Amino acid sequence: MKTAYVTGADRGLGHGLTQVLLEQGYRVYAGQYMPGWEQLSALKEEYGGRLTLLPLDISDPGQVAAAAGVIAGNEASLDLLCNVAGIAGKAGRGSVFDEFSESDYEGMHRLYDVNTLGPLRVTRSVIDLIVRGEGKTIITISSEAGSVGGNWRNGEYGYCMSKAALNMQSAILQHSLLHLGVKVLCLHPGWLRSYMSGKLNEQATEEPLEVAYKIAGLLGDKRLMDLASPMYMDYRGMPLSY
Repeated sequence: MKTAYVTGADRGLGHGLTQVLLEQGYRVYAGQYMPGWEQLSALKEEYGGRLTLLPLDISDPGQVAAAAGVIAGNEASLDLLCNVAGIAGKAGRGSVFDEFSESDYEGMHRLYDVNTLGPLRVTRSVIDLIVRGEGKTIITISSEAGSVGGNWRNGEYGYCMSKAALNMQSAILQHSLLHLGVKVLCLHPGWLRSYMSGKLNEQATEEPLEVAYKIAGLLGDKRLMDLASPMYMDYRGMPLSY
């Protein structure tokens, strides 16, 4: 049976990917940040032992290590890692003509710790299992906001910089894991109807579950999964500019 580890699985895209992978026969380990959120519990009732819920704040090294320990205790390998967990934050949205406060900078540090260092912590914690897997795939959810060449914004410093750094992280990972046959995909999921800003963004254009199906479909595209193919793209497989 194929195995997967999904972070940020409580709701939104992470929950959607968890559901889709379960439907496709995976055994899934789901990082749960909000134990009071009921969506994951419903999936657990439906899929039973094929879904394991792991308490997980990806900015907490202890929780990252504990989650990896549970997976390693049950599995000899992992086929797929989906680094989905992330935050949008509220700090640093203005221009350089605004006066940033210390709380703004603290917020930007938090964005970097979660959006950039968090996925690196998680990847490092299970990389040995990924290398031993058959799928050998790491999906990291980034954003077009991390594209320097495609930038159109005049604010949102913290979020954009955290995603640009995440793109660089993914590129380095792909180069360093190439000889081991691991494929890294760094994906822009579109403008999702998600809770990243703290409340549901009802103005957004993309439903998380529909995007999750599209992303899962990329795994079956041999052209995109070739180790020499581009790794930074949107959820439809269209390459993006760094």
